[in-house]
Amino acid sequence: MRDRFFHLLLFLLLMLSGEVFSYEGDSADAKRDCPGERFYTFSWPTVKDCGFVPRGGTSTGPAVVLDPQPHPGWLALQNPKLSDFERDRQAILAMAGPYRTTFDFLETVGYVPGFKPDKPYQSWGTEYVYIVEERKDFISLQHIMVMFFQQGDTVHGPMVMKHWRQDWQYEKRDLLVYAGHNRWQREALLRNAVKGTWAQAVYQVDDSPRYESYGRWEHKANFSTWQSQLTWRPLPRREHTVRSDYHVLEGFNRHTILPDGWVQEEENYKLALNDQHKPAGATPYLAKELGVNRYQRIKDFDFSAGDAYWQKTAEFWRVVREEWQAVARQKKSFYLRDKVDEQELFMPFFEYAETAENKTPAEMRAFVREVLARFLY
Repeated sequence: MRDRFFHLLLFLLLMLSGEVFSYEGDSADAKRDCPGERFYTFSWPTVKDCGFVPRGGTSTGPAVVLDPQPHPGWLALQNPKLSDFERDRQAILAMAGPYRTTFDFLETVGYVPGFKPDKPYQSWGTEYVYIVEERKDFISLQHIMVMFFQQGDTVHGPMVMKHWRQDWQYEKRDLLVYAGHNRWQREALLRNAVKGTWAQAVYQVDDSPRYESYGRWEHKANFSTWQSQLTWRPLPRREHTVRSDYHVLEGFNRHTILPDGWVQEEENYKLALNDQHKPAGATPYLAKELGVNRYQRIKDFDFSAGDAYWQKTAEFWRVVREEWQAVARQKKSFYLRDKVDEQELFMPFFEYAETAENKTPAEMRAFVREVLARFLY
């Protein structure tokens, strides 16, 4: 069991740092680190330095089968008898299901003298989005990655990892927002400001908060879309491990539901802060980044290992969520340490989750509280 945890930990560290995945069918020749071998939109064609190619790893996975049929969530969304509120709910629920995911990020504009664009980022995975909780005005969706790796004619896996979570709540007035430098704080909104809106809260793999914002759903004939307000976010792992020249992603987040899946688009500004959590100096904005994350529904893929993991660990992660909710209720603001005793927060939680089915709820809660007490201040 411990060996399995350390294999999972290695996989997680590689995945989160962007060193695991590449697109299906990429050849070794396409990975040579020289310009001109992989092109992409807004590719800075004048940059001739060897090495300016997308980062994200060299591993590949076996081919998957895209589902050509409109999925049930999309079909439910098309019911003409739905109220506006219920159509919003169906759009959120439509994000559940089996997916091949692709992640693409690219700096498109520089705002400082002598700007040199960073390498773009590309990765992919396979994951299932589970409905954790569904109430009239609240929906929680948990992403679980289930990965198989192709080496020649051999397929290795599955490797299972709890990924990010998104909670949606109707007309929410008390948000937990990112304030920079590993600090989160509560923000109260006016009733009129949130009327008819849905708040989306996004959480890390260990259920710690990432960011929260609110916006309205807009339903068109062949797509439905939601866009956030301007939102601060901490650096994602793909940047946190390689960048230290800025502190916040400030931007907009858009979710669009389609007949074959959904797309998350990001428009981010890379913002440097001073010690007072304010934009730093006369040129605090470094660059603009665009991100496109596609969730394409697949069929005939074996997600049973993800089902088994979630069934085995769901009670533990429920306790973790409840303890984080208690922190958010009790504190107007708090800081979260990056590491304690050379461990990041997800490490003790992931290790404990492997054996949590043998623990009582009281034991789980005591463990979670002890860990959070070490990481929060």
